[in-house]
Amino acid sequence: MSRTPVYIICSPRPLVGKTLIARLLSEFLLLKNGTVTSFDINLKEPSLLEYLPRTTETADVIDTFGKMQLMDRLIVNDSVAKVIDLGFHAFDEFFKMTGEIGFMKEAVRRGVAPVILFVADTYRASATGYSMLQQQIPANALIVIDNEHVVRGELPRAMERGRVLRVPALPVFLKTYIDRLTFSFTGYLRQEKDSSTELHQWVRRNYLAFRELELSLILQRS
Repeated sequence: MSRTPVYIICSPRPLVGKTLIARLLSEFLLLKNGTVTSFDINLKEPSLLEYLPRTTETADVIDTFGKMQLMDRLIVNDSVAKVIDLGFHAFDEFFKMTGEIGFMKEAVRRGVAPVILFVADTYRASATGYSMLQQQIPANALIVIDNEHVVRGELPRAMERGRVLRVPALPVFLKTYIDRLTFSFTGYLRQEKDSSTELHQWVRRNYLAFRELELSLILQRS
């Protein structure tokens, strides 16, 4: 891609599978491009840094120095895709900051393509957070993640109208398996020779969905 993508995975709610999506996307980008830089902005949730310590850095948006330090890294068109695992505690502060500094416009001006991956659930806080993002983020850069392990049924109507990327639910025993800190999605694809297994197909399906997302971004900017 001519622009450097920055994927911001977020939700104002805890325990919606945000770090799982960040892991999947980071491993996909690492497999495809050979490099990725991920940022972990979490307090008590499962930490992306614990799963992918070689490609992940911690970041903070609590004080001005931390905010500016992170922004300086995100608006560089260096062809290295960025993935941000944004903890629910930092959701409001992060997007308040990006709105105040005009992050979306500045990023585009500098050759960076921000993509917001909003992990949905059915609580009121999520509806409020999504509505706020709609006011700040262009529609083609705001993607709803329908994690079927969390949203067991239809998405809220407002979210269903936008761009949606669905992540199928896994059986509990497989969910426990992939939650191990030593587990690698790409490593599993390489080691498991039976491509008919449920987990193999699940990982491939999600990787293909990310690839299709990338292609749609390229077409939008061509």
